[in-house]
Amino acid sequence: MSIDRISLYHLETLVCISQLGTFAAAAERLNTTQPAVSARVTELQDRLGMALFQRSGRNMILTPEGRKLVQDYLPVWEKLRGILLRTAEFEQLSGVVRIGVGEIAAATCLPPFVAEQRIRFPGLIFEIDVELTAQLIHGVLTGKFDFALAAGSIAHPVLKSTPVGAAKVLWVASPQIASGLRPDAVQERLPFWSLPGHSPLYGAMRQALAENGLPDQSISLCNNLRTMIDIVMMGGGLALVPEAMVRDHIRGGQLVPVLEDVKVEPIAFQIISRLMERDPVVVEILRRADGMDLGAGSYSKNGRGPESDM
Repeated sequence: MSIDRISLYHLETLVCISQLGTFAAAAERLNTTQPAVSARVTELQDRLGMALFQRSGRNMILTPEGRKLVQDYLPVWEKLRGILLRTAEFEQLSGVVRIGVGEIAAATCLPPFVAEQRIRFPGLIFEIDVELTAQLIHGVLTGKFDFALAAGSIAHPVLKSTPVGAAKVLWVASPQIASGLRPDAVQERLPFWSLPGHSPLYGAMRQALAENGLPDQSISLCNNLRTMIDIVMMGGGLALVPEAMVRDHIRGGQLVPVLEDVKVEPIAFQIISRLMERDPVVVEILRRADGMDLGAGSYSKNGRGPESDM
């Protein structure tokens, strides 16, 4: 046994594999290659004089000795990283933070949050994927994402769901379309636009139209919010959209709020993370992400980030 030749990167690799489940996922997280991860594991096993992994089909799983080593070492690893980061007052945060996000959050609160963190922590690299809610949950579970922003409440035994606010929505149309709306428009086939059926916007629109006796046979779909807003600005119809995304268009007169009697509740969002997440970098970014504000299209908490003027 040559424990004096064991480096921190050997143990970091072991912990990463145990958390993410595969050598490939660990390689991606550690910004290296799968052969490099395999080499580190081989070196660690040789120097400890024991097998830490065994093959199960196409997968490699921890042996009982490997699980015991991870269980004993993980608190030490997390404490060491936390001490080093706190000593530097978190100024030295570095690495890759992977975020999964739905389109509404991606277009409202996430850009200012990420921009602020990149200025605050220049050593951080962000990787952002815009996905459906089911893919966001799967991504957090499998380690593809460190955390995700998703619509609605998420119930899962190994995930934590933290409310992060709600996005106010409103109906908008171009001035030309708005001027043509009459009190008896309830009888007309209004040209509505929405995100596809998996979106909370679509469900909210269908419910509001049904509750107010409005026809919904003419709902056109677009899977990109900004494109949909452009279509509506050009007179293509009406849409239910996050208020933060059209605030400037309303101020500039390109869009007009309509159907103000057809009320729609704000769409609530959650931060989805692993229940037992202990990585100090992820925990710190999660703490800061808790200050996002979807309603304002920015974030603000404890003096961080731009304040909304509305």
